[in-house]
Amino acid sequence: MLLISRRQLFVIATALTLAACHTPVNEQPPAPELGSGYRTDLTTRHAERHMAAAANPLAAQAGREMLRQGGSAIDAAIAMQAVLTLVEPQSSGIGGGAFIMLWDGKNVHAYDGRETAPAGATERLFLNADGTPMAFAQAQIGGRSVGTPGVLRALEMAHKQTGRLPWAKLFEPAIRLSEQGFAISPRLHALIAADRYIPNSPDMAVYFLNTDGTPKATGTLLKNPALATVFKRIAKEGPDALYRGPIADEIARKVQGHRNPGSLSQADLGSYTAKQRTPLCTDYKRWKVCGMPPPSSGGIAIAQILGTLQALEARDPQLAIAPMKPRKSASPAGQEPTPEAVHLLAEAGRLAFADRALYVADADFVPVPVAGLVAPDYLAKRAALIGERSMGTAKPGTPAGVQLAYAPDRSPLRISTSQVVAVDDLGGAVSMTTTVEAAFGAHVMVQGFLLNNQMTDFSFIPEENGQPVANRVEPGKRPRSAMAPTLVFDRNSGELLATVGSPGGSQIIEYVSKSLVAMLDWNLDPQAAINLPNFGSRNGATELEHGLFSPALKQTLKDKGHALSEIDMTSGVQAIVRTRDAQGKVRLEGGADPRREGEAVGD
Repeated sequence: MLLISRRQLFVIATALTLAACHTPVNEQPPAPELGSGYRTDLTTRHAERHMAAAANPLAAQAGREMLRQGGSAIDAAIAMQAVLTLVEPQSSGIGGGAFIMLWDGKNVHAYDGRETAPAGATERLFLNADGTPMAFAQAQIGGRSVGTPGVLRALEMAHKQTGRLPWAKLFEPAIRLSEQGFAISPRLHALIAADRYIPNSPDMAVYFLNTDGTPKATGTLLKNPALATVFKRIAKEGPDALYRGPIADEIARKVQGHRNPGSLSQADLGSYTAKQRTPLCTDYKRWKVCGMPPPSSGGIAIAQILGTLQALEARDPQLAIAPMKPRKSASPAGQEPTPEAVHLLAEAGRLAFADRALYVADADFVPVPVAGLVAPDYLAKRAALIGERSMGTAKPGTPAGVQLAYAPDRSPLRISTSQVVAVDDLGGAVSMTTTVEAAFGAHVMVQGFLLNNQMTDFSFIPEENGQPVANRVEPGKRPRSAMAPTLVFDRNSGELLATVGSPGGSQIIEYVSKSLVAMLDWNLDPQAAINLPNFGSRNGATELEHGLFSPALKQTLKDKGHALSEIDMTSGVQAIVRTRDAQGKVRLEGGADPRREGEAVGD
């Protein structure tokens, strides 16, 4: 059961207030995915034919509805995204963007539906007149932060290649729920209650608040006929319904006419294209792990962390992480990782984040040395920096392929996201991480859906000491992301093993790497892997999920020189593992994150 205490509401409100204030560029901001409790009622779900998992039960059920009708994994993902637009508007929607990793049974595909900077954007977009960076809320709230949405175009591209059901059918669950209404969940209510900017957005206030300004209560039936109309148009006309015509006109008008205006135009919307990227696949022991290439940093960072762990084991078998299995704990999670495992993963994370800040951005604009960053010999050199004590702060390395000198991006790390995974009857699979950036995006509502504030994922500071920052704002550029939708395969058989991903801002990298190590090295089922307390480092303090680690573990880490930060780490991992039993029959196991309200469902 999902419980939200008065204390948790206070924490949420405090975090939002802090996020609205200026965050020094060398400090981490509050977690973008605010906590709403830790559920203890989740168990691993089992299926034989197909399975879908999402951050909200209504979305997961929509995905299963498509799978039951013979739909492919991408069909399920489209249905889930449409429903999430309605029931989880704070995290994702058709006004945002997504990265999609897809397995069609033969090939791995990577689809980039990341938002782009409008043609009118400049690198001084988030600088005050005196050249100092804006406070986050000053940049976020309003049209200034809105990038050209991309998720529908990416879903359209993937559907044309691997969809099996008609496009229009995929929107039926969302249309039905928009018209009939859905009950406001405890998590959505908590986020509405904690958001002090909703009253200043008239459309949002009418939709989310009572006439006296109080948030609508948990369980209130919320209908969205405007969004139902939008979905009907998209179902009939395709994504062009959003990118051209009256809806596009209203998007541009609201962005440009906001008191904090942006430059997004009808031309920007009409010219947007999703991109099919080359998946980033690397070997980890007996598995092949495939993730997103730039402009996401997630695929690179996951490959670096796993590659560093593999290099450590090759250097000294006593540093192998597989034997460092979690142990029982008295926390709600029931288990905690060993201090040795936390140490190794945190140190590997430091190295990955140091490289991320310097090198990773939109590869269409910046020469990102992807191959050099994930090369085994480079990672072996990086692994040699890990000792018995924490290195504190790692410096970036010098991988092969570096062409230009850049300044490190010291901007705070933010993003608000959702995650869906699915496996279909034919063994196809999808992992899609989808986002509007901060909670409720730019707080600009258009015909029942919210627009992203994705532009704030660019560096607010375009240069430092005369050197450009790779992730600075440029027209048409896609901001760097930490999203890490991931597919895992058995290297010997080539068969799909797992589809996994998570929301959670820059901490996505920590959440996904933890879950992968737990499933692959520690042989935990997906639910147990997700339940495991979150931990890691973004090249600052070693971060431990608040309330889920023992005093003995914390003391051991301190003895190893770790500066600890106990914080809310509100992941939203969804995972499905596909295996075969002794008779060769396919078995599916699914898990959903207890820190949110989603579930895995299948047949």
